[in-house]
Amino acid sequence: MNYRDKVVKKPWGYEYLIYENDNLGIWFLHIEKNQKTSMHCHPKKNTGLVVLDGTAEVSFLKNKINLKGVDKIMIFRSRFHSTKALSEGGAYILEVESPKDKHDLVRLYDNYGRKDDPYESENHQYNKDENHMWFDDPINLKERMYKFSKCIIKTEKIVNIEELYERPYGEVIVFLSGGLHRGGSTIVHVGDVVASHSINEISRHFELEKNSVILSIMGE
Repeated sequence: MNYRDKVVKKPWGYEYLIYENDNLGIWFLHIEKNQKTSMHCHPKKNTGLVVLDGTAEVSFLKNKINLKGVDKIMIFRSRFHSTKALSEGGAYILEVESPKDKHDLVRLYDNYGRKDDPYESENHQYNKDENHMWFDDPINLKERMYKFSKCIIKTEKIVNIEELYERPYGEVIVFLSGGLHRGGSTIVHVGDVVASHSINEISRHFELEKNSVILSIMGE
């Protein structure tokens, strides 16, 4: 289904697609205070979460961690997890899914009676308006910049590996295309959510894939 022009209403808030290409989708989530997603997993895809604003508690089957802007976490396929908003006003989160498939969903349990339900149908969707953001690729530009949810967010072409050597501290990077590799082995894949201090280090030891584009996220 094409979600580009839709907002999906959830019992814990709402979400909508904010960027996509052939290999990944990025969704913006607003989780209301003290509400949480189901304890669920994705058997076929990896998920990255970046908290833009507010505080979120990400729970697993045996432990939990708190994240606040601009913290991130990668959750690999088949790992059960749930995200709860702790802060006044809720939590504002980017969710990166690779490969993109909203119906790759298995719920273990759910506070809203959806345990055995699939992803929300068209009955839970409404049309976007001018208040809903969309990130474009920098097709004929070096970068595109957006101010969104107390963050500076860019889609940025990376032409030379040296552009990854001195990324600012606190930046979160998502490869939208391309990645880092050496000897035929890819080290940073499309959809990976990586802290800038890690990119600064590993980029000096690996090679840049052609046509690499990143999403850069920094707090204001």
